[in-house]
Amino acid sequence: FDISYELEHQIKGSDKEDMLSGIRRLMDECVFSFTRQTEMKGLGHAILTGETLIGNEPFGVLLADDLCVGEKHDVMTQLVHVYERFGCSVVAVEEVPMDEVHKYGVIVADEIEPGLFEVRDMIEKPPRDEAPSNMAIIGRYVLTPDIFDIIRETPPGKNGEIQITDALKEQARRGRVLALRFSGRRFDCGSVDGFVEATNFFYERMRNKG
Repeated sequence: FDISYELEHQIKGSDKEDMLSGIRRLMDECVFSFTRQTEMKGLGHAILTGETLIGNEPFGVLLADDLCVGEKHDVMTQLVHVYERFGCSVVAVEEVPMDEVHKYGVIVADEIEPGLFEVRDMIEKPPRDEAPSNMAIIGRYVLTPDIFDIIRETPPGKNGEIQITDALKEQARRGRVLALRFSGRRFDCGSVDGFVEATNFFYERMRNKG
């Protein structure tokens, strides 16, 4: 069952009771399904494990260590709007300092309109002196279902992992992949500094709301 009686008993009657109604509403409105990645074979392999749940539909990928705050719309909504216009896979990108490009997949692309790029190539975690740009892919994607077959055909890359950047590069070669420089802010919660920065940001925002 989905109800945690002990947790609800602890929250009920406390100053956090308003959060309880939000959790209940979320549980009522959503359906949650899970699959497991049993081996550390990279993000491409992790996405492939979801194929049986997704089927032949476009889908979103959100990596939890990238916490994103959109401006007018959240980042996934911005990507969906691009997908609805062009009908192809879309990745979120942002400019990062050149001394940090080795942490990311970076793109080679042509800007087709302000903030929107057509991807020509992708390189996973290049050294600074080999990076073709500082436009880094962050943990938000809208992908078309043909990516599953491409992932299956993708050989392991660095560290023996199946890289989603390699699969997306092939998808771009066969058809089209776009990259959107999103409007908003990203926190790298996979690092201690980024996690603390995000915590302080949301604390200040909640405090200012009263």
